[in-house]
Parts: sequence; C-alpha cells; structure tokens
Amino acid sequence: MQDESIKNIPEEMSNLNAPSDHEQKAENLSVSAENTDASAPDNVEADKSARKGKKRRGLFAKDEKEEKVKELEAKIKELEETSQKQLEEINEWKDKFLRLFSEFDNFKKRNARERIELTKTASADIIRKMLPVLDDLERALKSVGDDAALAPYRQGVELILNKMFGILEKEGLKTIEAKGQPFDTDYHEALTNIPAPSEDLKGKVVDEVEKGYMLNDKVIRFAKVVVGS
Repeated sequence: MQDESIKNIPEEMSNLNAPSDHEQKAENLSVSAENTDASAPDNVEADKSARKGKKRRGLFAKDEKEEKVKELEAKIKELEETSQKQLEEINEWKDKFLRLFSEFDNFKKRNARERIELTKTASADIIRKMLPVLDDLERALKSVGDDAALAPYRQGVELILNKMFGILEKEGLKTIEAKGQPFDTDYHEALTNIPAPSEDLKGKVVDEVEKGYMLNDKVIRFAKVVVGS
C-alpha cells in the first residue's frame, strides 16, 4: 500500500505544476485579446474603406437621381411647349373653319336670293320687248274709236290685247298707275310740264303719253307723263 501511495506522489506533484482551468481560461482570453488588438487596425481600415465606398456609391446614386430629375423636367417642359403649339394650331384651324363655314353659309343665302331674283326676272328682257306690241294694240283701239262699222275689228283687237296682257300678267307684269297720281320719280318720267287745269292737279300727272310697267314689283319701264305745274 505504501508503495502505491509513493507511486501516486509524482502524479500529484505533476498535477500541482499543471495550470488550473481558471488559469487556462484567463490565458486564452488574454491571447484572444492580443489577437483582437493585433487585428483591430486592419478592421478599422476595412470599415473606413467600406464607409467610403458606400459614401461614393451614395454620391453617384444622388447624381444619377438629379440627372434623371433634370431629364424628366426637360421632357415635361418639351411636352408642355408641344401641347401649347398644338392648342394654338387647333384654335387657328377652328377659326379658319368658322370663317369658311360662315362664308359658305353666306354664299348659299346669296345664291338662293339670286336664284329667286333670276326666277322673278328671267323673262324680263322678253317681256320688255313685248311691251311695244301692247302699245300698238292700245293705239289701234284708240284709233278705231266708237265707229259702229269697226266694232268687230275693235272686239278682235281687244281680245288679242286682253289675252296677251293676261299671259304677261301671270308672269308678274303690272301697269303703273299714272294719270291723276302725284308725280313720283320712282315710277314716272316727266316729258314736259303744263299749267295744271285745276288746283288739285298741281304736281300731279295730267296726261300719260306711254304706259309704265312693273315686273314682280320692279320697274321695267317708267311711265312717260305730262305733269301739271
């Protein structure tokens, strides 16, 4: 038994010389601290470079955003200018359209009036040329007088005159009243002045030399008259 205890003494002695667990942990902590202290400058430099890289990237991103904003503002301004030009063109074409429409409307109205006037006076030239024939028939009636022997001749002339005047009357022909009417330059043409037979005939038509005619309320021949003064 003594021998075994003696044998165990060196082992105990060796265990005494061995560091304890606390001492080992403290040593490990000091080593890690030394390693940390040794690598600290490298980590700081890495952090600084990373911050600088982020800062540069942030500056580049900010510049890119500003450029994009400027591009968008330029495009918006260009679109506004284009829209304003298009609006001006639209107003210009609208004004031209309104003017053209107004001119066309006036043309239609004027053309309609001209057609109506043309319809009314289309036969004016022919009727005007027929008026001397009416004058001759009326003179023929006056020349016959009341002679009973020429009564059939008178009736024939009256028939022709009435039929012819009836046809022309349907076309709008009317006689102008002259004898005994106040002298009116719009309808009468004075050939001469004579002393008025009575006071009530002063300034009035005393005698009618040639009948005047109107076609659709338009004078185609003035009445040739003698006016009392």
